[in-house]
Amino acid sequence: MLLPLGLLAVLPACLFSVKVSPLIEKISDHKDFKKLLRTRNNVLVLYSKSAAAAENPLRFLSDVAQEVKGRGTIAWIDCGDTESRKVCKKMKADPNSKEKGVELLHYKDGVFHTEYNRAVTLKSVVAFLKDPEGAPLWEEDPEAKDVVHVDSEKEFRRLLKKEDRPLLMMFYAPWCGVCKRMMPSYQQAATELKGTYVLAGMNVHSTEFEKIKEDYNVRGYPTICYFEKGKFLFHYENYGATAKDIAEWLQNPQPPQPQAPETPWADEENAVYHLTDEDFDKFIKEHSSVLVMFHAPWCGHCKKMKPEYEMAAEMLHVTSDSPGVLAAVDATVNKAVAERFHISGFPTLKYFQDGEEKYTLPQLRTKKKIVDWLQNPQAPPPPELAWEEKLTNVIHLAGEDFRESLKKKKHALVMFYAPWCPHCKNSIPHFTTAAELFKEDRKIAYAAVDCAKEQNHDLCKQEGVDGYPTFNYTTMGSL
Repeated sequence: MLLPLGLLAVLPACLFSVKVSPLIEKISDHKDFKKLLRTRNNVLVLYSKSAAAAENPLRFLSDVAQEVKGRGTIAWIDCGDTESRKVCKKMKADPNSKEKGVELLHYKDGVFHTEYNRAVTLKSVVAFLKDPEGAPLWEEDPEAKDVVHVDSEKEFRRLLKKEDRPLLMMFYAPWCGVCKRMMPSYQQAATELKGTYVLAGMNVHSTEFEKIKEDYNVRGYPTICYFEKGKFLFHYENYGATAKDIAEWLQNPQPPQPQAPETPWADEENAVYHLTDEDFDKFIKEHSSVLVMFHAPWCGHCKKMKPEYEMAAEMLHVTSDSPGVLAAVDATVNKAVAERFHISGFPTLKYFQDGEEKYTLPQLRTKKKIVDWLQNPQAPPPPELAWEEKLTNVIHLAGEDFRESLKKKKHALVMFYAPWCPHCKNSIPHFTTAAELFKEDRKIAYAAVDCAKEQNHDLCKQEGVDGYPTFNYTTMGSL
């Protein structure tokens, strides 16, 4: 569906009644508009110079409203109407200045956020409303016009069946940094090789693509697969990531090159003491002040912290009155020590004094912080309480009690989230405030489900959660 706002025809100048989808809020009063912004945190507003100018956009936005039901709100304000014109003036909207007499403005958390200036397609507008601060879709980049963008498993299977040319498919996730860095080279290669090879891309982050990920061993992003006549041959990995590298590889496709094994950190030359199950206790007893980093070879955060830790160890090593020493334990090899100290994430830093474990220190990640802290060891600040541990008016639900808890509520807004999600962290204070406003109304509930918990995985899947946060609105009887 391409650019319905750009395809607006000049309609006959006659009186008519525009049919508006019940999912679109028709606003003509400023108080009603302010109430809408106060009660909905994700609103896209169509301002039109007349009802005629809004005709085609409203048809298009009706489809958008259906797709984002429970997650976003579409509203329409006819600035040509005498009463509504006051709203447009107060909101500083001027669709008359636009070529087609319409403009789309987005409001987030009750205030103006941005003018919608991305591609006006169903897929793009829906993606925007699901994540208003997210990056545009890959296919919105004009430089990516020669990449074949695949949206569904059905479309993917059809492409494999009909395409005779060699095909390279990049399975990616929109948040993946490595994917974003590779996309310019990939799309350049797609343009240079157009007509001879097909380079395609598919966002498979959503849970609906689990079968594809299983079929093609997608364990991380990007995963790039090579096909000939619809048959998968091998992955494109351990090769270069420039357009030239991709083009040269396609001329003579080869299986992945075996990577040289990474040198264990313990075998490198550095000032950190590397401990094992066998010598850990002896070392801790012999040194009165020891900071130990429990790590894993595959851990990205560990690799990022490693040079800082080594520099801190070197600085302490050459200090005559050193306040302590730095040690490290590969928890994937030395499992007995890791299990004894309940290591469940990496890196984990623990401080030992006079042979005894004293503190776990999540805040030490740089050379300066490590050295400064060892000069004056202090208990770390207490960890921040999880959202569900705080006293708020939000009901925190789990899979087994979800429907039972909400079935007696006339209105319920449910936030499906993950504790690590930045957008969720930004939304939580606003959601909590909204729950506070309606705390006296027993018919209204604000609820939250932590989708990162294993017990909630099935529930989140059933509720169509494919990104965080997801807001679903329910009414009594819809459960």
